[in-house]
Amino acid sequence: MPDRLGSAFDSPATKSRFVRRLFSTIADRYDLITVLLSYGQDRRWKRRLVSMAPLSPGARVLDLACGTGDITFALADAGASSVGLDITARMVELARSKRPSAPTPRFLVGDMMALPFGDATFDVITTGYGIRNVPVIAEAAAEMARVLRPGGVLLSLDFDRPSNPFIRAAYLGYLTVVGATLGLVLHGDPDTYRYIPESIRRYPGADGVCAIVRQRGFTSCERFRVLGGLMALHRAVK
Repeated sequence: MPDRLGSAFDSPATKSRFVRRLFSTIADRYDLITVLLSYGQDRRWKRRLVSMAPLSPGARVLDLACGTGDITFALADAGASSVGLDITARMVELARSKRPSAPTPRFLVGDMMALPFGDATFDVITTGYGIRNVPVIAEAAAEMARVLRPGGVLLSLDFDRPSNPFIRAAYLGYLTVVGATLGLVLHGDPDTYRYIPESIRRYPGADGVCAIVRQRGFTSCERFRVLGGLMALHRAVK
């Protein structure tokens, strides 16, 4: 990748460029990698996230950083009118190809920090591994609050940043070794998946995310431990 991992976090602009190129590179391996790095539990966590969504018939739901569409499709299957948005065109292409003849859900390319929707458009917003990857979390949170109706719900699944320094060091060390190995084997570049632990090192963690979204238009935020606190789910209400 043209921008190296060492400079990826220098500024919001360099992180944005790195993330765009990274996910274009890994798109065709994305489903495999999420299974490997989640110990095969990724789909179960996503089902839990969807089960937390207040989905009345026809509820308007936006799935951000939708990747290849797992959460978006699950929301549609649960009766929601769902839209999946991802910044990577190849991810959107792969999502559409999973059910080429289905009229819903709808997928489009877009940026979490500049959502192409009007105010109060959606009842629910979901995102799997999205908030950690935006250049500025506060700006993305403000955009999510803007397009949610009053009383609308944000649900997020992501890696967490363990507060215990010994657990955190072991966790990040494991992800660094595994990520480097997978990146080298699958893409010839160890930095490809070493991005994950590096992004976690700079992530405010689940409690920090709650503090940010409360400052950007959400009245409440709860976090739920997953995998003993190595992962987390958030539920925030506008």
